[in-house]
Amino acid sequence: MARLTTTFLLGAALVATAACSKKRPEVLPPAPGEAPAAGPSVPGSPNADGVTPGSAADFRRSITSDTVNFGLDMVDIDSTARAILDTQAAWLQRYPDVRVQLEGHADERGTREYNLALGDRRANSAKNYLAARGVSPSRITTISYGKERPLALGSDEESWAQNRRAVTVAVTN
Repeated sequence: MARLTTTFLLGAALVATAACSKKRPEVLPPAPGEAPAAGPSVPGSPNADGVTPGSAADFRRSITSDTVNFGLDMVDIDSTARAILDTQAAWLQRYPDVRVQLEGHADERGTREYNLALGDRRANSAKNYLAARGVSPSRITTISYGKERPLALGSDEESWAQNRRAVTVAVTN
């Protein structure tokens, strides 16, 4: 009887252990030092570098800059800003489902209300330029932060120049 009980317990332990074992994956990862095979680039699936085409990361990687700067109390788009916005417009035309938000900023000088209005005019100036380049205005929202979100902290001309800006942020779903 003791032998039958021992055999039964050993069999039960064997079955329990087999049920817990890991199964081998169907596709094995590459060996150390091997690069994974690169497949075709499909919108919505990551590239070999891990960046998904049409994503916010792709936007930042593909454009000249996400920021255009302005002169003191200015909202005009200069030649440097045009070149930056042209690369943004080209990318946005490739990905017609992507929306963007334009953030307007000002330096610390002036009242809160004045700087909010100035940031709004800067964001709308960039929006109007992108719309003139074929980007649907319905894909572009604007927001003004005025002087509330400075890029550079400091009370000198160099800091103020960096804070007078409009920033384009891709909004992906």
